[in-house]
Amino acid sequence: MNFRTTSARNEHMAPTHDHRGCVDRALRVAEQLCAQREVRLTPIRRKVLELIWESHRAVKAYDLLDRIKPFEQAAKPATVYRALEFLMEQSLIHRVESLNAFIGCNCSEQRHEQLLLICERCGNVEERMGVDVMTAVAKEMEQAGFTLHRKAIEIHGLCAHCRTAEGGA
Repeated sequence: MNFRTTSARNEHMAPTHDHRGCVDRALRVAEQLCAQREVRLTPIRRKVLELIWESHRAVKAYDLLDRIKPFEQAAKPATVYRALEFLMEQSLIHRVESLNAFIGCNCSEQRHEQLLLICERCGNVEERMGVDVMTAVAKEMEQAGFTLHRKAIEIHGLCAHCRTAEGGA
């Protein structure tokens, strides 16, 4: 199942992609989940989540700090990092380890493992369920007697659009 589409900022955005719908859905889900879990989605946490969802590209913490300043003049790095920590704890965002950055999660309502496809050209990050891949990895871990704490697989390459634009099949 494909959870991410092209970025609203990309020149090759799919004409049928309603990115504002992505943002609105993410904020609505966050509000619902936080209410159910009885945790506070403070204005600063909500704004950080909204900024992360501005595109389907991974966003670095210091970029978020620069972008949040117009809304929260007193924001410091710790402000952003606390918000990011909260959003990760609530499974509303994912950390993209290889980029030291963050993306919004499209399936926050359910516990899941991460298979992230990272386009090296346009910077889009596509989150996929990757059930077959994750099942194979789980089998390998079991055979090795390895105890899992968390599992995320990041794959760098070219997205379908960039590969096509490059003349590849």
